[in-house]
Amino acid sequence: MLVKKVVLASRPGANNKPVPANFRLEETNLALDLQEEEVLVRTLYLSVDPYMRCRMNEDTGAEYLTPWQLCQSADGGGVGVVESSPDGGGVGVVESSPDGGGVGVVESSPDGGGVGVVESSRHSAFCRGDVVTSFNWPWQSHAAVTGSLLHKVDPSLVDGHLSYFLGAVGMTGLTALLGMREKGHVTQGANQTLVVSGAAGACGSIAGQASYVQIGRLDGCSRVVGICGSEEKCKTLVEVLAFSGAINYRRQDVAAALRDRCPDGVDVYFDNVGGSISDAVIAQMNDGGHVVLCGQISQYNKDVPYPPPLSQETQDNLSRKKILRERFMVLNYMNKAEAALAELGRLVTSGQVKVLETMEYGIENMGVAFCSMMEGGNLGKQIIKISD
Repeated sequence: MLVKKVVLASRPGANNKPVPANFRLEETNLALDLQEEEVLVRTLYLSVDPYMRCRMNEDTGAEYLTPWQLCQSADGGGVGVVESSPDGGGVGVVESSPDGGGVGVVESSPDGGGVGVVESSRHSAFCRGDVVTSFNWPWQSHAAVTGSLLHKVDPSLVDGHLSYFLGAVGMTGLTALLGMREKGHVTQGANQTLVVSGAAGACGSIAGQASYVQIGRLDGCSRVVGICGSEEKCKTLVEVLAFSGAINYRRQDVAAALRDRCPDGVDVYFDNVGGSISDAVIAQMNDGGHVVLCGQISQYNKDVPYPPPLSQETQDNLSRKKILRERFMVLNYMNKAEAALAELGRLVTSGQVKVLETMEYGIENMGVAFCSMMEGGNLGKQIIKISD
């Protein structure tokens, strides 16, 4: 079978921005003689996410992330479909994808994540037509994946919107829900103020970064303010996602805008970006506040450790005000994933949580979509549709 795949053609370097030319589209032959326990999948959707910038380096800087290898398929989250199963089959639910997202037919997924449909299977748990996701979905139109790396998903959980398994009802949704609940220390009835940076991106809503705010509101914050990079995004946060307020960091003085939007100070900060924006938020936090350290996208193109070092002023603010800044890794809470994903499915299908997506089309545009996402070109979760 002739398949298309996207490989890492070159590394941008630790202090440079990635460009689409760092990726290359290739065609290759995929053998259809599956090995025992392998499943053939066709990819429906793939995801690009900020953490992938670290995987473009020889050293990711994180013990839980492996680097992409030159001239080999990149990988991340995906969704796909099983199309035939000569040796048996079954149906189940896929519930998480820590390394990315995508949708398609299951064919192989050694190193990334995705969702797809199974086309053929030599694994008793999968049969033709199953929709599946993986932590390790290769950027390929089809793949042969070891069955143990795949998880079945129930399309009814997302009302048929399979791409949601890569965002709102996938790893980004889990990160939003569990990050707030485990590290946000939100107290119902306490009239707390929550600030979210990167609030209109992939990890800031349930299908993008704004959903952290929705989860915060559902769990008890009385004021939720999002920081993002355009007037369109600010408008969406307030008018669509019901944020209390929004700040355009490209056009506004963040510190001044925070004083206006958060007159009682900041109690909880969900940090997706780091850098000067986070310094400004922490400076206005109340005593005993909480910082949920989720991501630091503003620092990913720099040769710095993770988490990046803080300025002395910010360290002094954290110490003087007894602010607890905790790193959150969703992989440490996977024992809670099944119940949390079921809850997210209910919140999305009921309309309590709204999903934002930016859709790109064609596997040949993976690099373009990734680089656009890194520059803030997406509203909500950046998804690439690979096949119908």
